[in-house]
Amino acid sequence: MHRVPQLWHLRGRVGIALAAVATLAVAGTVATQAVGSSGQQAGNGWGHGGGLTVTKALFGQTVEPYTGQDTNVYRYTLTNGRGMSVQILTYGGIVQSINVPDRRGRIDDVVLGFSTLQDYVTEDSPPVTANGGPYFGELIGRYGNRIAKGKFTLNQPGVGPVTYTLPVNNGVNSLHGGLVGFGNHVWADQQVQGPGYVGVQLTLVSPNGDQSFPAGAPGCPNGCTGYPAELKTVVTYTLNNQNQLGIQYQATDESPNLNTVVNLTNHSYFNLQGEDAPPGSAYGQYLQINANKYTPTDSTQIPTGIEAPVIGTPFDFTRPHTIGSRIADVTARDNGGATSPNQLLIAQGYDHNWVLNQQTTNTTGPDGLNLAARAFDPVSGRALSVWTDQPGVQVYTSNFLNGTLVGISGHAYRQGAAYTFETQHFPDSPNQPAFPSTELDAGKTLISTTVFQFSN
Repeated sequence: MHRVPQLWHLRGRVGIALAAVATLAVAGTVATQAVGSSGQQAGNGWGHGGGLTVTKALFGQTVEPYTGQDTNVYRYTLTNGRGMSVQILTYGGIVQSINVPDRRGRIDDVVLGFSTLQDYVTEDSPPVTANGGPYFGELIGRYGNRIAKGKFTLNQPGVGPVTYTLPVNNGVNSLHGGLVGFGNHVWADQQVQGPGYVGVQLTLVSPNGDQSFPAGAPGCPNGCTGYPAELKTVVTYTLNNQNQLGIQYQATDESPNLNTVVNLTNHSYFNLQGEDAPPGSAYGQYLQINANKYTPTDSTQIPTGIEAPVIGTPFDFTRPHTIGSRIADVTARDNGGATSPNQLLIAQGYDHNWVLNQQTTNTTGPDGLNLAARAFDPVSGRALSVWTDQPGVQVYTSNFLNGTLVGISGHAYRQGAAYTFETQHFPDSPNQPAFPSTELDAGKTLISTTVFQFSN
């Protein structure tokens, strides 16, 4: 029998209030949280102290949608002194692999991914209206998760309410930015270094009207306006010797008189036993989520607007449970309300936003971030802690993988192969006034940080 590590046990009672949202520029203020990491002083150049290195290699070429030109794609490899390495593509800001030692020192890749650039271009998030692909490892934007019917209304300076429309690519809704999201672009790249870390900084400028299409275009039967305002997004990945993969998101509304909406996240699929582990192996891994509430959805997976208590439901991960222990229990109550559909049936498992608890001293981790979730694999002994300043996390248990995609090691990916921790603002927030706001005012900047910390 394997014991769940003591890291699961939180000291004290965790509150149920919604986490304060300090990362978005609301009411004319600008967020200024910065990434940092402790550790040994880095050296100069591409090799650094403490075994930290960063390398860059050509990964291929593909057409950049903004320019229509063939563009080089590079792969960065970040390595620390403890046997951990991360590979990141300039295409989509994709995390292609995360290699981490287990309790015996064996190193495995613990995220799902593809082996070639062409696989990512054609399979990861192709510009189609039928659910768009798995989004393995992608940076998601402009808006992570779903916007109901691809429509929202936003107050613009000197104009008042303006309705915007986006391509519908997930049933009747817009998902993960639309047909051509941030994961479909080649980002400008720059190596970064600092005290005790190495990394890569990626930059993408999204124009005013991004995702606008004429009437009759896929997902836009009546035409789509796209997102308002020019948005400059800078994402910095860092790795240190504490086995912490940090992601800092910085987005600036560069238009002088247009507000916009933003919800950035990363869509990596984790399996701590290894991406080539047996089918369904993720179901045997333990999950704990620092959340007393979640947001149930309607039949199209749009939140109904309520924040339902998880107690007494299969959504209660305030204490560790294996992912598969209650995923099929559709007879259990889900607190979604009398008119909402059965939540596990609609999503074919877990694919929901959890409302993170208010941060306390006991849930504060690296860079002063709040604990979002923890995972543990009893086979390998690997554990993952997720820290963020976001108010929510979407946990998705790869419910729609059906064995038709071949992964980086040559194995087919099936349902239950992995799970995501998409740190985020809530789905459909532009249409849900009670949810934390995702509005970004003209000329303002948001900065947000998430850290994935591995141990064995």
